[in-house]
Amino acid sequence: MKSILILNATVVNEGEQKEYDVLIEKGKIARIDKNLQHIAANTVIDASNLHLMPGMIDDQVHFREPGLTHKADIGTESAAAVAGGTTSFMEMPNVSPPTTDSAALEKKFEIAKKKSHANFSFYLGATNDNLDEILSVDTNLCCGIKVFMGASTGNLLVDNIKSLEKIFNQAPILVATHCEDNQTITQNFSEARKRYGKDIPVTEHPIIRSEEACYLSSSFAVELAKKNNTNLHVLHLTTEKELELFSDNPITSKRITAEACVHHLWFSEESYLDKGSLIKCNPAIKKTTDRQALLNAVNAGKIDIIATDHAPHTIEEKEKDYSESPAGIPLVQHALLSLLDHYHNGTFSLEKIVEMICHNPAVRYCVKDRGFIREGYFADIVLFDLMQPTSVSKTNLLYKCGWSPFEGHQFRSKICSTFVNGVQAFDGDQVVSEMGNAKAIEFER
Repeated sequence: MKSILILNATVVNEGEQKEYDVLIEKGKIARIDKNLQHIAANTVIDASNLHLMPGMIDDQVHFREPGLTHKADIGTESAAAVAGGTTSFMEMPNVSPPTTDSAALEKKFEIAKKKSHANFSFYLGATNDNLDEILSVDTNLCCGIKVFMGASTGNLLVDNIKSLEKIFNQAPILVATHCEDNQTITQNFSEARKRYGKDIPVTEHPIIRSEEACYLSSSFAVELAKKNNTNLHVLHLTTEKELELFSDNPITSKRITAEACVHHLWFSEESYLDKGSLIKCNPAIKKTTDRQALLNAVNAGKIDIIATDHAPHTIEEKEKDYSESPAGIPLVQHALLSLLDHYHNGTFSLEKIVEMICHNPAVRYCVKDRGFIREGYFADIVLFDLMQPTSVSKTNLLYKCGWSPFEGHQFRSKICSTFVNGVQAFDGDQVVSEMGNAKAIEFER
């Protein structure tokens, strides 16, 4: 592998910003120091006026493969991910067939080895009756057990209390939950039907998938986790009320953690008037006060990880009436850029962003040798320019679905280069890596 020497970069890592030179050899970070310009390397990059950070580790994406590849696939979405500064992803089990056994899990790893531009791992989906599969999962390769607690359909809906108890008590690795209460949602939807008939406006979405629906489920998950000493991670919080369930202790001391997603930190209920079903997602984007509470919770330490929940659908699917339009938003290409806009707005520091999307996912999931800029770690790194804007249009989208809720927006920063395992994957304009460079994420548990 070719050596790369990055000079004069402002490195954002482990709570500080300092100017360093970084030498990459054999896919890993060989040296971090000052005045390394005397070292011979195959490629030398002058990163003056640029910032260097670890690549984002996105712990929640839906890349739709196998079975739903008219919407997206591992190749297209991982390309969009590296263009957005994401170097590793953890993908969800609600594909077709669902990833609920070791055979399905192995198939996804084989697909990713051939097609992915970013490093990868996959969740095993829990069901009411697959405890044996959960207990036998390879804990060095599988990122976690995904439990849909009342917010999915078919075999992935875990609605049997005894099954939930066993999963929470015996799961050998982290349990990640989607928390919404189906009974509450069904009742709210029925009331909306009575009020509006078939023409329910999308503005009813946060009322149908309400604060109560979220809190009932997330509080139950936390209660189960405390009872069973479960290693629990509650995905995509959306409400101020749910934050009371979580502590602000250091992540290294927690067994119950919480995540927020970039779209819930960006949009609010007012956005439905402009974006419509394009921002319909589950759990729903809610009040402006909820968004502000989530932003505050990131800085306060109650939110431990920021992710995307990238979930593309075709534009034809999204433009259907509210009741038929599927929930989900494509986000990986602009997640980091959206967070850097929060930096420009004075909401987050660069150190906090790196902590939330790089360090903490690595710590929480026990990722081996990734998530930090350290000698001996894989060279999963991103160069970005805080002063060069990025405009979003259909012409520069890499998603297979071909649309983004950020179309027409100009972010204030630019991703200049993304490296995965020491190989340039994105050069600031296009994806340049060959499929096959990415690796399965390994875990140290």
